[in-house]
Amino acid sequence: MVYDDVVYGSIVIEEPVLLALLETAVLQRLNGILQHGISALIGITSPITRLEHSLGAMIMVRRLGGSLEEQIAALLHDVSHTAFSHVIDYVFDGHNSQSYHDEVKEEYVANTEIPAVLARFGYDWRDFLDETRYPLLEQPSPRLCADRLDYFLRDSQPLGLATAEEIMFVLDSLIVGENRIAVNNLEAAQWLGYTFMACDDASWANFREVGLYEVTAQAIRRGLVVGAITEADFWLTDEPVWAKLHAHSDAELQSLLRLVTPETRFVWDEDQPTFTVSTKLRAIDPDVVVEGELRPLSTLDPAFSQQRQDYLTRKKGQWPMGVVSVD
Repeated sequence: MVYDDVVYGSIVIEEPVLLALLETAVLQRLNGILQHGISALIGITSPITRLEHSLGAMIMVRRLGGSLEEQIAALLHDVSHTAFSHVIDYVFDGHNSQSYHDEVKEEYVANTEIPAVLARFGYDWRDFLDETRYPLLEQPSPRLCADRLDYFLRDSQPLGLATAEEIMFVLDSLIVGENRIAVNNLEAAQWLGYTFMACDDASWANFREVGLYEVTAQAIRRGLVVGAITEADFWLTDEPVWAKLHAHSDAELQSLLRLVTPETRFVWDEDQPTFTVSTKLRAIDPDVVVEGELRPLSTLDPAFSQQRQDYLTRKKGQWPMGVVSVD
């Protein structure tokens, strides 16, 4: 299989286990799950799919010399994402952790074809559930890892925050040190650190996008109450679930859905907020190889350290949001 990726270019995938996994319905389902949840579905952000990101994380692990087992783990790491991705974390009040897909992963995967496919190649599917076993794929924040790097690089260009040349420069600067991802020069680390923060501010923890996530979550909760959808529908793809919500006659549900549009504005309103909401904040601190040792960028660039701390302080906590409808 020759796979053409917007970040990494043309990649040949020939390992039978990877090809077999990619043919499964459960992996192909991720083609209908947008990484940006609701904002991509209504045209605000780029329609990047969870399958694109999963393949990207796998390719990143491969580029860095990761084992076939770690490539499998990367390919499967987002398999349990629901329709609307992290919007479901808002449905279940997990705004800050955004880990619902991890919490349900074992139960979900157990009931798919993945265990049987992996068994054909001599693998136990349970060995791929604990991603801490795969240090290129996952690291605790604020370190670099393939998951974090891929979704960032995949988003940064559509958001207008990176050029193809900058992305290639960073990819060429990545190395593995102390069994985790680092960079071999300060310039690449600075670009990563500052641009990652800009991505978080522009999209992942953007005021409007967080507001849209919360309004959509309220609509989904209402949809569950009135029977427009069930939790089983979370394992469909975005568009069918969206259509089910819109097809129901409940007036409160339809009122909420009318707010899920690019025209809706969200304002900071401490006096009479429509709701208050917090979200997960993302700001990496890349490791840099200096004289053979790994050092976090924050120890090498005081300006970055201060900006990162200021950013996290400014955006943490509950945001009082007023919703301004176009109606």
